[in-house]
Amino acid sequence: MPLSGSSALVTGGASGLGAATAARLHAAGARVVLADLPGDAGPRAAAVLGDGALFMAADVRDEGPVRAAVQAAAAAAPLRVAVAAAGIAPGARILGRGGPHPLADFQRVVDVNLVGAFNTLRLAAESMAANEPDADGVRGLVVLTASVAAYEGQVGQAAYAASKAGVAGMTLAAARDLAPRGVRVVAIAPGAMDTPMVAGFAPELRDALAAQAELPKRLGRPEEFAGLVLHLVENPFLNGAVIRLDGAARLPAR
Repeated sequence: MPLSGSSALVTGGASGLGAATAARLHAAGARVVLADLPGDAGPRAAAVLGDGALFMAADVRDEGPVRAAVQAAAAAAPLRVAVAAAGIAPGARILGRGGPHPLADFQRVVDVNLVGAFNTLRLAAESMAANEPDADGVRGLVVLTASVAAYEGQVGQAAYAASKAGVAGMTLAAARDLAPRGVRVVAIAPGAMDTPMVAGFAPELRDALAAQAELPKRLGRPEEFAGLVLHLVENPFLNGAVIRLDGAARLPAR
């Protein structure tokens, strides 16, 4: 699926995995809309990419701003790639010193990580379904972001693991649902990645996360996530899968 003459939407595009993915898609010839929360980071990221990149303020939980970002991308060129990379990862035990896990906090994580991914998926698919199909009948690709925590949630990750397990579980159903419309759906489940969130961890915690990988013995790089997204664009037979990107790491309980 050629990116030249196409547009791409990346939620969470202001930093981390999203910013690296937006840069890779832009370098491959796509016009890219970076959607993220209001602030300075998004406009800066779009400015670094230059012509063919646009920032749109959007909370992935809200239909209006996400629809506007989809429409902005489609106005630039047919929207053929959408990457749902927006997410949050606060930690809390189900029963902590202050009592049970706040229900509102659990709901917020699920709303951002799972409902937000579905919101992006459904609105991007609506636009893609109107595209001309390629030789394989493909009109577009939506890449969701799961996590290895979907399978090996750690202590304090009940909300995060539940939200990412929902993304993983949604992937095949979505791919089957949208196949008649010519839209592929694939999820990537990253392990510990060297993102701004992880950069704020204590050095000993960063080292422990890196040590969990079997090979290479380090944190994953956002550019590796972006490279996998580009491969998904180029390989039309990848559909309905959840692909781990983790250096063969398996998370311990703590």
